[in-house]
Amino acid sequence: MRFIIQRDRLVQSVQDVMKAVTSRTTIPILTGIKIVATNEGVTLTGSDSDISIESFIPKEESSDEIVEVKQTGSIVLQAKFFSEIVKKLPTDSVEIHVENHLQTVIRSGKSEFNLNGIDAEEYPHLPQIDEENVFKIPTDLLKAMIRQTVFAVSTSETRPILTGVNWKVENNELSCIATDSHRLALRKAKIETDNNEAYNVVIPGKSLNELSKILDDTNDSIDIVITENQVLFKAKHLLFFSRLLEGNYPDTSRLIPAENKTNVTVITKDFLHAIDRASLLAREGKNNVVKFATIGDSLLEITSNTPEIGNVVEEVQAQEIEGEELKISFSAKYMMDALKALEGTEIKISFTGAMRPFVIRPMADDSILQLILPVRTY
Repeated sequence: MRFIIQRDRLVQSVQDVMKAVTSRTTIPILTGIKIVATNEGVTLTGSDSDISIESFIPKEESSDEIVEVKQTGSIVLQAKFFSEIVKKLPTDSVEIHVENHLQTVIRSGKSEFNLNGIDAEEYPHLPQIDEENVFKIPTDLLKAMIRQTVFAVSTSETRPILTGVNWKVENNELSCIATDSHRLALRKAKIETDNNEAYNVVIPGKSLNELSKILDDTNDSIDIVITENQVLFKAKHLLFFSRLLEGNYPDTSRLIPAENKTNVTVITKDFLHAIDRASLLAREGKNNVVKFATIGDSLLEITSNTPEIGNVVEEVQAQEIEGEELKISFSAKYMMDALKALEGTEIKISFTGAMRPFVIRPMADDSILQLILPVRTY
């Protein structure tokens, strides 16, 4: 194998596939990056057996030559060393040449590295996915949906299914739901699909986080293929595979209250800043709880009190308060996470009593909601 490649493109692809490579693996070859050179270009693959990422670098793009393949072939190189080397090479072009016995030479300018390679035949094959049932979604919308839900997944392994985001596809609509049983995030969007297949799967939160980091902010469509135990995201020159979590996701629809007793409309930014300040004195040990109370028909009071430190009182002007008076306590962190995920200048918070979950929605958008369980303090 022998090819000459633009260093910047190689560095970008290496960084993308490195997101799937881990040093903690029971399969030693997976600490490497697989490199395959064909007459079409060069493909890099990284995997930790849960996530696999394949990045393709074409020979040319818009009549600009990126790779010159002199001899086709394949090799696996230690990811840690290979990624550090390519980042620090001195010139804009890199030559990679595999000699006999898998010895790999990396040349750039006056610098030359020799790495011991591993036979690429030993690298596990990526899942074969039958691409009959594809649905499409704009990349920037997918990234927004991940950002607005993935923070609410559970970090505890006691219920592994809650460490993922529940994706449901039905009637040309994708719903993403995440919950750690103390809060819930939901986002829906229309999708393009060729058939009316319905899916109900759980994608690990970790996979979605890594996917989001790699994808560009464009409105180009990304293809998504769901199978029994894998999901594949296909962007331009990039394949991202993730395994799905096994088990049934809890039915979250009954968590969302159908009616409410108190509705508060408030400007998102003012409310977020007030919660942020109040949380400064909220005691860490009690999961930084703040107290919230409605006063009359337009004032909100947010307080927090830690006896050995002090207390804080914040007043926020509400746009509107309807219904019963209310006092409730909740985690400031959960509230701030929820507010940051919502888009829009105004939000509506719907309460059904001091000990019932409450729902936060942007004013003019019913495609997204956040739900938080209160904390008993009053």
